[in-house]
Amino acid sequence: PDLTGHEKFGLGNVKYNISRIHVTAVELPSASISLLPGSGIKLVIGNASLTIDMDWNIRTWMFKDSGRGTVHISKVFVTAVFSTSLDNTGPTSISLTSCRTTSGDIDIKLNGKS
Repeated sequence: PDLTGHEKFGLGNVKYNISRIHVTAVELPSASISLLPGSGIKLVIGNASLTIDMDWNIRTWMFKDSGRGTVHISKVFVTAVFSTSLDNTGPTSISLTSCRTTSGDIDIKLNGKS
């Protein structure tokens, strides 16, 4: 979905819109899944990266600009624990019990008219 909003900086508001968001690359060099006896599943992803392309525009009382942008997020680490429900009364259900995510580097490149 598009991201639209405004932020107050100094002398006025900055209105922004980020649209046409597309994930163009995902790398998962280290990923593992393990069973937790009696409780569920643990997923660990290490040193992952993600690249996103988008259109953006920004408007203030003094200027406006728009263009294309790329965001590259690297050194992403995720640990998630899922609990499972196994019974004979219906389908198996899975729910997220805990999740921890960290990222090391974020590189943002905006190409615009200004």
